[in-house]
Amino acid sequence: MDRRRFLQNAAFWSLSWSLIQQWPFSAFTNRSIAWAAPRNLFTATVGLGKGQDYPRLVRQVVALVGGMSSFVKPGARVVIKPNIGFDRPPEMAATTHPLVVRTLAEMALEAGASQVRIFDRPCNEARRCYQNSGILPAIKALSNSKVRCEYMDRRKFVTTSIPQGQAMKSWDIYRDALEADCYINVPVAKQHGSAGLSLGLKNSMGVLGGNRGHWHRKLDQNLADLATLLRPTLTVIDATRMLMRNGPQGGNLRDVRINDTILASSDPVAADACATLLFDRTPDEIGSTVMAANMGLGTAQLNRINRIEVP
Repeated sequence: MDRRRFLQNAAFWSLSWSLIQQWPFSAFTNRSIAWAAPRNLFTATVGLGKGQDYPRLVRQVVALVGGMSSFVKPGARVVIKPNIGFDRPPEMAATTHPLVVRTLAEMALEAGASQVRIFDRPCNEARRCYQNSGILPAIKALSNSKVRCEYMDRRKFVTTSIPQGQAMKSWDIYRDALEADCYINVPVAKQHGSAGLSLGLKNSMGVLGGNRGHWHRKLDQNLADLATLLRPTLTVIDATRMLMRNGPQGGNLRDVRINDTILASSDPVAADACATLLFDRTPDEIGSTVMAANMGLGTAQLNRINRIEVP
């Protein structure tokens, strides 16, 4: 190559890279972002996929963020925390889909977990919630003694200090969640009257004892405070059916949108931020997301999140 051709090529590529850096991120697909932007731009990764084969989709999405073996080590004590808060069947979108929960339990066992515990503190009667959500029958069908979908034991709530809490300094928290080697948070994506949306940060309220009504006085900050103490190893958001109105309990199929989508991330704030888009909202509209990001608990800036889609 002669000197003139070399200078022409250098000028062309320099100008092209300059334009790429200035181009709005919305102009690229997620795969194009990953190609066009410098790797050090991203501070979090979120895997997401769409499909009707939920067990397969869960496996594909978790694989995008490193695979279950990245989170569950041989011999680990694993807690899977779904939303089993209401006496509702899966199609009402008030609780996590049982196929999502069962698949995660299977994956944890395959990665070598010594035990898998699944629980929640429901708002309605626990036995009805566990049964009618479909989660208890789905876990029983595994017929594996290492996996248990169990009712929470009041004696296991322990008063726990929250050293980094700004509004909440201590509370009774379920000991099994605190002591787990791997805490997998599995919320269902839904509208919520107080929180705006109920996603990962909100779902962790299910490990709290006492009168949780006090948490709603400064709900957004309290949820961020809890996340300083109980940070999920992995967050998997079930947006297969989304409750768009009258959350968190719902009860009318007209309020449900079938979306067939699942998201996963090791960054709980990034997971919530991306799930917010499914409701045609932005992360800065959800107070808990903003406050958790401000406390350094994860990334809420969409242009700092590497969103990778299942092909």
